[in-house]
Amino acid sequence: MTTWANKLAFFLIAVIIVFTTVAYGAVHQPVLALFYLLVALTVALWAVDGLLTGAVRFSRDPIPFAFLAAGIYGFIQVIPFGRFADVAGVSGISETLSLDVFATRVSAIHYIALFLLLSVLLVLLDSASRIRRMAAIITVFGFGYAFFAILQSVLSPLKIYGIYEATAPFGSFVNRHNFAAFIEMAVAVPMGLIFTGAILKDKRLLYVTAIALMGVSLLLSGSRGGLVAFLAEIIFLVLLTTGTKSRSNLALKLGLAVLLFVAVIGGAVFVGGETSLTRVADTAATSDLTTGRSNIWHVTLEVIKANLPFGAGFGAFGVAYTPHDAMSGLERVEQSHNDYLQVLADAGIVGAVIGLFFLFRLFVTGKAASGIRNDYRRGIAFGALAGIFAILVHSIFDFVLHTTAISVMFLVLISLLVASRSSYADDIEDEPHERSVHRSAGSVASIDSGRRRTRRS
Repeated sequence: MTTWANKLAFFLIAVIIVFTTVAYGAVHQPVLALFYLLVALTVALWAVDGLLTGAVRFSRDPIPFAFLAAGIYGFIQVIPFGRFADVAGVSGISETLSLDVFATRVSAIHYIALFLLLSVLLVLLDSASRIRRMAAIITVFGFGYAFFAILQSVLSPLKIYGIYEATAPFGSFVNRHNFAAFIEMAVAVPMGLIFTGAILKDKRLLYVTAIALMGVSLLLSGSRGGLVAFLAEIIFLVLLTTGTKSRSNLALKLGLAVLLFVAVIGGAVFVGGETSLTRVADTAATSDLTTGRSNIWHVTLEVIKANLPFGAGFGAFGVAYTPHDAMSGLERVEQSHNDYLQVLADAGIVGAVIGLFFLFRLFVTGKAASGIRNDYRRGIAFGALAGIFAILVHSIFDFVLHTTAISVMFLVLISLLVASRSSYADDIEDEPHERSVHRSAGSVASIDSGRRRTRRS
């Protein structure tokens, strides 16, 4: 039985996806407060659903615990273990692992919120219809959002909604790289369905149109990291959806990928003229410090060495960077422009262990997804996996996952990947070769009257 609380919670998930994106990526404190409120309300509805059904349902998948571990470690980093000696008449300053206690505490709360959101997502995606609905939400919203971003780039390139002025905005993001990161994840879902042949012929043109428009908007954003990630995503999907012994199928998929990319370039030229292609080259040639990643990465390595083994504290990178700044404070650098290096800088060896556990579980889940026989769920799984792969590639060049809207979409793709591995009673019958794959790994457990039973999710 699906209760009103369960339906409302799923609706709130869709609201969170849209709200965090259109509200400037949910990076401002008032918007973040609303985001936490929505997450708390979703968790409350999950609890009400448990009361109404008499069963508390939760996911057994271990991926969310990486976020929980990060949150707990963040709170450990702000625990005082001593006090600094008097300096210039100032005394009583607590000594902690974190160099910026407030920023680390805020980051820990954020990780806990992401843990709760992903945990509820894994419970709510409990049927084939729910998976289809979520895929439709991502595709339709991605199409509409890309269309809006293209219009805004032509009519008001330096103002978001014609109101908020920024240096290099695109869409509703103040940073074009964040827009590219969001689109490369959103476009992955319809691309996965197209590349696996899971879409009926009469609907394929709609999906191809949505994919092409999102690709055009990504190219128009001028993000080099986004372009690299998008190309990696397409290649990854081609290899993922093509059998090793099917050379003709590989040639067909490669041809489709080339046509797709040519269509994207053509669309970008048609909409943006020559500037749509020269913008990427212009960003590569700029001497702006924010694009001088080699210098930032070099200093980040010094930060890592100075703060081993426990790290400088989540969110404390800006403070930790200053003593090692080779530019003598010319500009304040808040992020390392490489999420892998920043994990080491912020959390040291503990962060590396948590990160490796997270990547390992993603690898295991993705490997299990390769055995799915149901066409639609295989398309969803491959699309989600390609989007996850793209953002992991993009994270080498930028700090995109630090933006709330990006991390929310990232969690949605993870939940789709996990949910797609199980079979459901409402799977569409005309999708052939249906069978359950690794059902226990992606199952949702429920506790009812002191007994534990496993339900398919």
